[in-house]
Parts: sequence; C-alpha cells; structure tokens
Amino acid sequence: MSTGKLAGRVAIITGSGGGLGAECARVLASHGASIAVVDINFEGATAVAQSLLAEGHQALAIATDVSSEDAVRAMVAQVKQHFGRIDILHNNAAILNAEQRQLDRDFVNLDMQAWDRAIAVNLRGAVLCTKHVIPVMLETGKGSIIFATSGLGMQGDMSLTGYATSKAGLMMLPRMVASQYGKQGIRGNAVQIGLAPSEHAMPEPLLDILRDNHCTAELGTPRQIADVVAFLASDESSFVTGTTLVADGGFSSHTPSLVAMRALFAQMGRTGM
Repeated sequence: MSTGKLAGRVAIITGSGGGLGAECARVLASHGASIAVVDINFEGATAVAQSLLAEGHQALAIATDVSSEDAVRAMVAQVKQHFGRIDILHNNAAILNAEQRQLDRDFVNLDMQAWDRAIAVNLRGAVLCTKHVIPVMLETGKGSIIFATSGLGMQGDMSLTGYATSKAGLMMLPRMVASQYGKQGIRGNAVQIGLAPSEHAMPEPLLDILRDNHCTAELGTPRQIADVVAFLASDESSFVTGTTLVADGGFSSHTPSLVAMRALFAQMGRTGM
C-alpha cells in the first residue's frame, strides 16, 4: 500500500507527457498519488505512465485534447472508472511550441489563429477540466484544483500576447473555484511559475539576463515547481485557497531598475564616488 502525504489520492495532470508536467507526475506519485497522465501526445503520456508503473506507482495514460469538451468529458469518466475517484486536478496543459511562439506576437503582428489556440488550450482547457472534475470531487466532499500560470500573466512583454492573456485569466479561476465550491470542500489555487526549464534551451546571453533578474543564485528547476504543486495538492495547504502562489525565484518581486541600480552602486563603490 502506498504511503506519503498523497497516499490514496488520485491526481489528473494535464500536459504531463513531458517537461514540467511529467516532473509533477513523478513527484506527486512519489508522495503516494495515483496519476492520470493526460496529454494530447499519447506516446509521451504512455512513456511517463509506464515509467511510473515500473517504479511501483499507479498510473494511467490518456490522450486528450483539453480544448474539446467531449474529449475532456470522456477523459474524466475514464479516470473515475479506472481509479474510482478524483482528488487532485493540476491544469498544466499549455501550447507554447516553436511555431506558436513565432505566430503569437505583438498586437500588430499577431496571428489570430495562434491567439485562438492559446485561449482554447491554456484557458478553455483549464475551464473544461475543472467543470467536469468538480462533480466527481463533490462525491467525496474534498478536492484540490491547481492552475499553472506565469509571470507573463502579470507583466507586459514584447510578444506572446495570447499566451499572456490566457495566463492572466488562469489567475482568476482559483478565486472562482474557492468562492463557488469552498464550502463543499474544494480548494482552488494557482502557481505563478518562473523560469524553470527542464533543460536550458535558451541562448546563454538571454539566460544571463534572466538570471541577473532573479533574487536567487540560480534559475529554477522543474522539481522546485513540482514540489509547490505537491504542497497545494496535499493537506499541508488545507487553509490555502483562492490565491496564486508565486514560485519564480523573486523574479517578479522587484522593480525593473533593480539590476541596473545594483550595477551602478557596485561601480560607485569601486570608484569611490
């Protein structure tokens, strides 16, 4: 019998066929949860589920397009039939591949199909999964719903207009979950995720700029984000609901001028100004 702070619980993690979602699946499983590995990429989801099963965990791979209500409805029914319950939903799925990045640009150059995809997958997908999971959670009178958002949902940038808008919307959803279903035992929270790449695919000069703007010595890791998700999924956070927990190494905590001011003060100290 599994042990740990999530023992006996069933978690759906969307977009968990690779990257950060797969790491969340591994960490929640390590705490005892049974995992529904949900991804539009069935091959990736199957590989993650098989690796969990090989380690003695309970896991099920399901191919799902979260932007389709019929697909989400079927996925939730399959998870309930297989595991008997649903305790945790981590709305992690998002579209941000290379093609999407090239098309989801500033307003003047924004491809509206890319905008529609960002809203459909990132925001509509989370709404649909939440809509169909809540009735199952109400059967047991308890549940934790987690939304993966981003600093881009709070701060303007040069591009990714659709992605940023979808992530801003995701910050409202946990408040709605908490307000509407909190008295029935269901919590809703979001994680504002900072830069925690599974591997540093960005050019080093860009990583240096981002690293300078963190209040930690290094950039984040997928494990650090997954640990926050596990906290929000567990009873350790039983009094936390309707909020967004920021896990970004302090990136969004300071004024835009901090790095330049730090460099100026250091220069003044060296020159005796």
